[in-house]
Formats: sequence, C-alpha cells, structure tokens
Amino acid sequence: MIFTLFMCFLVLQRLFELYIAKRNAKWLVANGAVEYGREHYPYIVAMHTLFILSLIAEYIWHNSSEVNYYLLILFFILIGIKIIIISTLGYYWNTRIYKIPGSRPVASGIYKYVKHPNYIVVICEIAIIPLAFHLYFTALIFSILNAIMLSIRIRKENEVLAM
Repeated sequence: MIFTLFMCFLVLQRLFELYIAKRNAKWLVANGAVEYGREHYPYIVAMHTLFILSLIAEYIWHNSSEVNYYLLILFFILIGIKIIIISTLGYYWNTRIYKIPGSRPVASGIYKYVKHPNYIVVICEIAIIPLAFHLYFTALIFSILNAIMLSIRIRKENEVLAM
C-alpha cells in the first residue's frame, strides 16, 4: 500500500514538474530564449520513464513490502530542496536547456555555493527511491544510466552557461 501511494505521489510530482517546465519554456521563448541539447533530451525523458517502470516491475518481481522510512523522509527533504531550487531559478528552471542571449546564470540562493544543485538532488533521488523499497537492481542500473546522462547534460549546460 505504501509503495502504491508513493508511486502515485512520484508520478504526480514528476508531471507537475513537467507542467512547470512547459510554463517556463513559454516564458523563456517569449523572451528570446534559444533551446540547446535537444538531441539528448528524448533520452533523458526515456530514462526517467523507464526508471518509474523499473521501480514498479522490480517491486512486483521482488514481492516485498519492506520500506526504509528513513530514506522516504530523506526523499521528502530532497523535494523541499528541489522546491527551493525551482523558486530560486523562477522562470529559468526547466527540464530542457534554454538560454536568453545576453543573460547571466542565476548566482543567488543555493547557486552561490553549488553550481548544479538540481542534478545533485536527481542523483540522490535515483538512488534513494529504489533503496527505500529495497529495489537494488533499479538503484544500481539507473544510477549508472543517470551518471552517463548527466555527464552529457552537464557538459552541454556548462557550455551554454559560458556563452
């Protein structure tokens, strides 16, 4: 029951993030933003979709109702950090890479101290969510896939931010 409720929450949370990203994209484009990294974005979407499907499949296969509540609490702390990140970036937060020509990267809030805090949260989420339900295969495989994806993504984002 906890897993089902959690997965419903996770899917709704991810859909809400996509809604925010789409709203922000409209604002960014209306203000002259250019999108970068389009070639790798479908792979990010696919990876995150497969992550959710893998969680469900491994949970059914594993047939365990064990839950690590400490990790679930940590996940919700990460959600709080993500809310701070999204609030700090405002209309600049997105799941895609946009840049308004001549704009400077946000350097306030958490961004004074950490260059890519959102990716740190995502790295933690990809590990913590499956580990909270003892889904070790999903934790391992998607942590590796996420590391590969973020190496491409962060390189591209740094290139764009330096423009």
